[in-house]
Amino acid sequence: MRNDPRAGSGRRATTGRGGLRWLILLAFAVYGGCYYFSNRTVDPYTGETVLIDSSIGPEEERALGLQAYQEILAQERPLDPSDPTAQQVREIAARLIDRVDEVSAAIAAEHGHQAPEHWRQFEWEVNVIPSDQANAFCLPGGKMAVYTGLIPVAQTADAMAVVMGHEIAHALLRHGAQRMSQQKLAQIGQMAGAMSGMDPQQQQMVMAAMGYGYLLPYARTHETQADEVGLMLAAAACYDPRAAIGLWERVGQASGGQAPPEFASTHPNPGTRIQNLQALMPKAMEYRQRFCRQ
Repeated sequence: MRNDPRAGSGRRATTGRGGLRWLILLAFAVYGGCYYFSNRTVDPYTGETVLIDSSIGPEEERALGLQAYQEILAQERPLDPSDPTAQQVREIAARLIDRVDEVSAAIAAEHGHQAPEHWRQFEWEVNVIPSDQANAFCLPGGKMAVYTGLIPVAQTADAMAVVMGHEIAHALLRHGAQRMSQQKLAQIGQMAGAMSGMDPQQQQMVMAAMGYGYLLPYARTHETQADEVGLMLAAAACYDPRAAIGLWERVGQASGGQAPPEFASTHPNPGTRIQNLQALMPKAMEYRQRFCRQ
């Protein structure tokens, strides 16, 4: 009986493809690891090691922030600067910005670092946008906006200062650059899955695992960091930081329990936030006593 020379060729081909897949995955793992470890830096505000792509400098961040801001204002016309609401919001922003230097230095010193200087190049600008959104933002470079839908939720200048301080903190902490760097790391993972021959379902499972295990917890950490720095800014600017508790109680009531579970969200749920803020309140009151000069 003759042996079929083709016998076993299918198994060898399958084994070969499997070996190639693992080689590709290994190569991308090495590349991703090199990218991660070569782009780590210490955040002076937290003392923690964070991922910021070395090619994303503060200048590029400011340029991206300005471009995004111009696009938003082109689509959503802000209130006239003479409007009383716009004037009130700008007054709050001015008081917060006036305390950035001292608060940055104090928080960085707590972690044994000097305060960062990148924010000194910010060209601050604040607008109020008519909208039902209960939202606000501060882009890299100091471009800020408050949506009028936030006003009935905040209710007081103290609570509004807490929100605006939080948004300013995102820009100070360079969270935008960190998110862009994390997205690049995620793209490396996507490329690895596609080039290794994973089917779409397998790729989706891998990206979901990365999202729940890395990207979403990182985003929640950003929110918690901004809560702390923003609370200190509001306190130092002579606003009552205790207003943060009522604010997040109202946010929780407004959601009606419809928010996604915390593990699937980019933000901590209001209950978690309130607990964290309550723990920070003695420090915030100390900052108020230390830096408030009214």
